[in-house]
Amino acid sequence: MHFEIDSSLPIYLQIIKNIKRQIIVGELKPGDEIPSRREMASNLKINLNTVQKAYKEMGDMKLITTFGNHQSRITSNKEIINSLRTEMISESLKKFMTDMKAIDVDKKELLSLIEKFY
Repeated sequence: MHFEIDSSLPIYLQIIKNIKRQIIVGELKPGDEIPSRREMASNLKINLNTVQKAYKEMGDMKLITTFGNHQSRITSNKEIINSLRTEMISESLKKFMTDMKAIDVDKKELLSLIEKFY
């Protein structure tokens, strides 16, 4: 698992965001194993504590499960995965709407453009 690290957001949040994105687009499926903490830290060339923080948060969100010394797995809980999708859509729409309002695109024009390009 590899992705470009962006300096505008803490790395542990980027790990979480990337895992969420992979779940939503189907690259990671319910029950799939994710890299071990050490493997993730090595692949991204970051501190192990950063990865541990991301995995702990994902565990607290019930996004991943870890049993004993086994690798962590993506949750099989459909409700959590569905809420992830809704969350990602909402975040993208909010940003999009903010951008459209900033350049003074009215609702009618925006809906017309969406129809045209979707």
